[in-house]
Amino acid sequence: MTQKQAGPRIRRSPEQVRAAVHQAVVDLLSSPDGEELNIPAIAGRAGVNHTSVYRRWGSLDALLADTVTTRLERDSPLNDTGSLRGDLIAWAEASVASMRTSEGRALVRAVILSMPSGPRAQAERARHFRRRMHSIERIRERATARGEHPPPLEEILDQLIAPFYIRAVFGIDLPDSGYPQLLVNRLLGGGSGADPV
Repeated sequence: MTQKQAGPRIRRSPEQVRAAVHQAVVDLLSSPDGEELNIPAIAGRAGVNHTSVYRRWGSLDALLADTVTTRLERDSPLNDTGSLRGDLIAWAEASVASMRTSEGRALVRAVILSMPSGPRAQAERARHFRRRMHSIERIRERATARGEHPPPLEEILDQLIAPFYIRAVFGIDLPDSGYPQLLVNRLLGGGSGADPV
């Protein structure tokens, strides 16, 4: 299969290069042609030199982790609704909407493909995971400042975030509506944003 080229390379800023490489990852993951996902193919589609990709990311695992985390951060804005419950529901609804798109499904595939195979890759993946969890920590901090009592991060991870990805990985469709609210209600209990007494 002939590697697709994106035309002549032009000088771009580091952020433009990063965005182009991320988009190339998503395009290749979504391609119906079944193109192989590797750094030379990604670089060719992005219109950058493959040595630049290796120099910046070091490995395909690190690139996939960065792409996934960056796109999820973009698609799950930190809306301040005035309550912990509202913030978590808004965050979860945005995550669900993103995962319903073809790009979102490609990102889930990237999560699976980027499973680390060694200590260095595991450390890199953990670094990107901490970036993702920072948004949840921000929601928790806002809730605490309002006088609410948010559950620990691990409970939010286990009860709110993990169910989305378990469904996505195993191809179990998300319910049409109400799923984020259901998970948040189970997490927080009761009808208010605070922990039940």
